Parts: sequence; C-alpha cells; structure tokens
Amino acid sequence: MLCSSSVEVYLWELNVKPGTKIKVKGDILPDAELFRINVGKNELNIGLHFNPRFNYLGDYNIIVCNARTEGTWGTEERINHFPYVPGATIEVTIILEGDYIRVKLHDSHEFTFPNRLNLTKIDHVGIYGDMNVRQVDFE
Repeated sequence: MLCSSSVEVYLWELNVKPGTKIKVKGDILPDAELFRINVGKNELNIGLHFNPRFNYLGDYNIIVCNARTEGTWGTEERINHFPYVPGATIEVTIILEGDYIRVKLHDSHEFTFPNRLNLTKIDHVGIYGDMNVRQVDFE
C-alpha cells in the first residue's frame, strides 16, 4: 500500500526479506532542514531511523541514526559523512542483513547500523521531511 504527498511517503504491509535492496530516490528541497527514512515493523518499532540534518535542532550537516522500540527511542548514532546538498537528486539504499542494516549513499559511502529490533523482515517504510520522493524500488 502507498500513501504520499509532496514530502511524505508511507508504505506498509511490505514483507521485505533480508538481502532485498530498498532504494529511495528523491530531490532535496532548496531550503531543506532535514529528511527522514524510517524502516521497520511500524512507526512505533523502527529498525532504522535515517535522518540527515542540514540545520535542525542545533545539528548541522550530520546524519543521525537511531531505532525505536514500542515508541521509545534508543541511543543515537551520528555519521559525520554528509554528501547532501539542497536542490540535489539523491538515492539511498537500505538493506536488512541479519544483525545489521546496511546503508549505501549516492556517493558510494556505506555504513551499517545494528539491527536492534532483531528484524527478520521490513514491513514499513516512512519517508518524511524536506525531500520530494521520485521513486521507491525493491530489488
């Protein structure tokens, strides 16, 4: 199922198996503060909260990652690699790989985030913030 507007996309009942690539392509808005891609079971149980921040709550040009269990956020991890520019078209690839979730950025940079929820599949993808989503693919 899909519900979208210019800056929000929700996909649910996905049943995405480990090893499947979730590719999100979009255009960062010219006055962007942040955007978020959440993957997991649902909005209360997020295995990966991927949150590039241009200028938000005192954070500048940093990627914040986290997980949420039954509505409670865990400890943030911060990635200093920040390849984003307002107005640019980007792609983010997310892959559930057992004990971790792999994230590949459009500039070929990769990192992993621990699978804190022990997900065996991804049922929910939510994309919010200052990015117009062009396409979401599953490969």
